[in-house]
Amino acid sequence: MQIGITIRGYRLQKGLSQGDIEKRTGLLRCYLSRVENGHTVPSLDTLAKIAGALDLPLAQFFAEETLGREMNTQKLTDDELRFLTQIRRYSSNLNDSDRKLLLAMVKKFAATAVR
Repeated sequence: MQIGITIRGYRLQKGLSQGDIEKRTGLLRCYLSRVENGHTVPSLDTLAKIAGALDLPLAQFFAEETLGREMNTQKLTDDELRFLTQIRRYSSNLNDSDRKLLLAMVKKFAATAVR
């Protein structure tokens, strides 16, 4: 089990930065980075703080298969996941007409993008 990857996945899924978690837990961002990159294994107490900051039950970190399946089927980079999370956050305030307009704009940009 790679707890750091699981933490990063949930953090990005919720659209949070390591700085956001730092503010919510009091844990240093550099420590969180070391955890996410597998250089440090957090204690159970520390893991409970991180779970609280992510609004997750502690047991969720040990249900890795669920998140792993979601992330494997999406095949998204961290930047793509962060971008889509921001779109989801802001689009919740839009009405149907505005959502359709936004989607049409994205399709147009994608069709004319230089790869």
